[in-house]
Amino acid sequence: MEIQLSGKAEEIVKEKLALGIYADAAQLVSELILRAEENDKHKHAKLRTAIQIGIDQLNRGEGVPLNLDRINAAIEKELGWESA
Repeated sequence: MEIQLSGKAEEIVKEKLALGIYADAAQLVSELILRAEENDKHKHAKLRTAIQIGIDQLNRGEGVPLNLDRINAAIEKELGWESA
C-alpha cells in the first residue's frame, strides 16, 4: 500500500526516522494507526459510560424536559455567536 503524506507529516516522519526511533516509515505509520485505534476505543468506552449514566438517571426519573431554546443558546455561547 502506498500513502501520500502532507509536507508537515513527511517532515515528522523523516525526523523520527533520523532519530532512530523507528526502523522505517511503515513501522511508524503502523504504530500510529494502532494508537489511533486504542484512542478511539477509549473514547467510545467513555461515551458508552456517559450514555449509560444518562439512561440510568432517566430511569430514576431524574430527567428534565428538553428545552431547545436553552440548548441553542448554550451552543451559541460556546461558539461565541451569542447576541450582544
